[in-house]
Amino acid sequence: MKRLFLAIDLPQRIIDDIGATYRAIHGARWMREEQLHITLRFYGETSPDREESLVKALEGIASPPFPLRLKGVGHFPPRGEPRILWVGIAAQELLMRLASRVENVSVKAGFAHEKRSFSPHITVARLHGVSPDRVAQYLVGNSLFSTEPFEVRDFHLYASHPGKAGATYTREVSFTLETPPLPL
Repeated sequence: MKRLFLAIDLPQRIIDDIGATYRAIHGARWMREEQLHITLRFYGETSPDREESLVKALEGIASPPFPLRLKGVGHFPPRGEPRILWVGIAAQELLMRLASRVENVSVKAGFAHEKRSFSPHITVARLHGVSPDRVAQYLVGNSLFSTEPFEVRDFHLYASHPGKAGATYTREVSFTLETPPLPL
């Protein structure tokens, strides 16, 4: 069984922009470059048969490529003790449509309906006992964070492998976004 998730990768220049926001905060475990991505859907432990069905379903998704831009920072949960710092995504209708299509085909492939609504973000740090003042300083210091747009041309199914230094990811399958042909 593999622990699977579906994600959009980020170009190196965007990863570098995110890395520039990292600060020394006691109790924050910052994500390594190779861990930065936009999660479209988390599947969890998945048998080979279910993975095969999922891949076939995901292959049927049609969507044109689209631009994305990162914008803003925040934390989860939005109230209470922060456990995750994140970088946000500027509103993009095609991203939301892609996530909706992913959810629909995932349910048809036999996965339970996702309980939480899709909230596009990039997890940048996991927090353990971090002072709320330090979190507030990070948020204020990066409140105007924004990147240049980048083109999303594909998404990927990954297997996650937990480890002492954090998870490592193995790309299992890639799916290309293509503009559907015009009707004749």
